[in-house]
Amino acid sequence: MTAEETLVLVKPDGVARGLTGVILARIEAKGYVVTDLRLVQPDRDRLAAHYAEHEGKPFYEPLLEFMMSGPSVAIRLAGDRVIEGFRSLAGTTDPTTAAPGTIRGDLGRDWGLAVQQNLVHGSDSVESATRELEIWFS
Repeated sequence: MTAEETLVLVKPDGVARGLTGVILARIEAKGYVVTDLRLVQPDRDRLAAHYAEHEGKPFYEPLLEFMMSGPSVAIRLAGDRVIEGFRSLAGTTDPTTAAPGTIRGDLGRDWGLAVQQNLVHGSDSVESATRELEIWFS
């Protein structure tokens, strides 16, 4: 049986705060396998493809601006039920309400900005993971 794969991004706020190593350590401690890793300065085209389902929403432009504000670390992650497992490890989208013990709960906070800076992204389904991995690792 082939292990499930997912995309994890350490977003610009996580990279800028020097949390990439801490986040990777939590992922590896959970038993997931990093099969590829890249430091990427994403351009608008890549981000527009990644966030296509949000185009036209009020947070879309601020989100793209935030994601272009600095490099991200793109991680191809593998393991049994890795999509569900990483999303649990990441915690809820809002770091203020994310549970202690999660990446966002322990390391994130609300900075009072126009867009939520919440350290990481993880694909939400097999279909999203397939599409997103192609965008970031093609």
